[in-house]
Amino acid sequence: MRLILLTALVLCLSISVRCDDDSEEATVTEELDESTPENPEEIVYASPTPKGHIYFAEHFDVPEEFEAKWVRSQAKKEGIDEDIAKYDGKWAIEGLLKDGLKGDMGLVLKSKAKHAAISASLDRPFLFTNKPLIVQYDVTFQNGQDCGGAYIKLLTQQTGMRLSQFTDKTPYTIMFGPDKCGNDHKLHFIFQHKNPKDGSYSEKHAKKPSTRLDEYFKDGKPHLYTLMIHPDNTFDVSVDYKIVNKGTLLEDFSPPVNPPSEIDDPDDRKPEDWDEREKIADPDAKKPEDWDEDEPEQIADADAVKPDGWLDDEPEMIPDPSAEKPEDWDEDMDGTWEAPLINNPACESAPGCGQWKAPMKANPKFKGKWRAPMIDNPNYRGKWRPRRIPNPDFFEDKHPFNMAPIGAIGLELWSMSDNILFDNIIITDDKMVSEQWAAETFDLKRNLVDRDQAFGERVRRWMNRKENAFMVYAMYLSLPVTLYIWFLRRRVVEEKQDAARAALAKKTDDAVEDDEGAEEAMQNGEESEAVPQLEGDDEEAKDDDDAKEDDEVEEDAEELEDAPEPVVETGTRRRVRKD
Repeated sequence: MRLILLTALVLCLSISVRCDDDSEEATVTEELDESTPENPEEIVYASPTPKGHIYFAEHFDVPEEFEAKWVRSQAKKEGIDEDIAKYDGKWAIEGLLKDGLKGDMGLVLKSKAKHAAISASLDRPFLFTNKPLIVQYDVTFQNGQDCGGAYIKLLTQQTGMRLSQFTDKTPYTIMFGPDKCGNDHKLHFIFQHKNPKDGSYSEKHAKKPSTRLDEYFKDGKPHLYTLMIHPDNTFDVSVDYKIVNKGTLLEDFSPPVNPPSEIDDPDDRKPEDWDEREKIADPDAKKPEDWDEDEPEQIADADAVKPDGWLDDEPEMIPDPSAEKPEDWDEDMDGTWEAPLINNPACESAPGCGQWKAPMKANPKFKGKWRAPMIDNPNYRGKWRPRRIPNPDFFEDKHPFNMAPIGAIGLELWSMSDNILFDNIIITDDKMVSEQWAAETFDLKRNLVDRDQAFGERVRRWMNRKENAFMVYAMYLSLPVTLYIWFLRRRVVEEKQDAARAALAKKTDDAVEDDEGAEEAMQNGEESEAVPQLEGDDEEAKDDDDAKEDDEVEEDAEELEDAPEPVVETGTRRRVRKD
């Protein structure tokens, strides 16, 4: 049986390699990516050590270090009900729920529909001088995302900053990361710009990415988000090393960093004689004398004739003669009972019933209401616009990169999905440092996830390319099940046959295999023993031999009471021992 099963499985696998004899030779290895090894070894993860120009780095692998560095907010959100104002969302240090690396931990938002805030100070403040800012971290929406964000805030450096009071009102310099609600998928890049004239700050929002973002929220995989801002005011945003948004701080934000130099005069008013009508009705036109505005659009067809057999006296609907008034009908409460109406059976064979009316047709004399034709307006002056004046609030900031210093990083979130995992946060000014950090953390994590999912993807692509793939796949799945069912059925049949043979042997007193073995064992064990005397045998034995034989008979009798009685062949005379 094992040989049959093994042969069937090998045959099935060989069929899956070649779909048909006419196609080119195609093996499963053709679909393997070059970057995916055929026999992948276990991916070993070790907590990375930050190297180079780093302002902040966090891998969350050591819970004790996390508790010492990060501060959960104890504040309350302003402007909402007291019962939901507290930042009571739960944070935990955990690994991925599936496809996680051994020893790789992350910061997980465990609560949903709750405000949650947590923050940590940078190792040293980041100052916007002549080096780029690089912010990088990875996020895994393990349960997808219905509504909520997974963005981070780079908090503005302040004297006496209290992270335990971190709220949505805490000043920040940059907000960056994914956000979603419904079908609105976003990847925020917002920075606070300082007005050089009055010192006030205002939010500047980057334009929307041109790439679709919905897959990042629902595929359950880790994704690496990177923001790079350069001293020349350019920026780029990438997801998994692919740039999805780029531009300049001066041109690709709304509202723009620099206000317009001129604005509409708010005090200017449109003159009363200003005519904006491009066309007007011709004042010299007159309605023709034969224009009758009272003619209807449709009239009855005078040439129509009532069809023969039309039943003028028969109504189209009649009361149902089989209907009966309900027993609980109360005419004082329900009114006079009337039977429901049904189609008149007499009208089924007739061309029509009731009063005949000629069909309507278009009225050839109909012209409608007369209106004067339109002509160009000789007084047209165009669309009025207020005059332009210099903008009193105008300023020109040519270096918006010079933002407020960053002193801390925080997550201030509200989400309708839980188990959002944040990991491998780094803030640096060196691209090679961020790439090396990702190579030692995110790349290993993503390689494990992709490797585990690669086989299913390769099978799907192969099945899409091969015409007989679904049939082969069905055979591959059904063959082991079919063989197993066949094996069970054969076993049941054999058991029934054995039971039937045993029953027949018992009925006919035939010897069966077990009985023959028992009889042979008894014969082998009793060859050396004396055969007990039977009734009618010679009684001239000695007295001492008779006594010894009687003792042996008693011992044999006791053993035979406990042992099953052997079956003897038909026709064999049974011997009875003397008492």
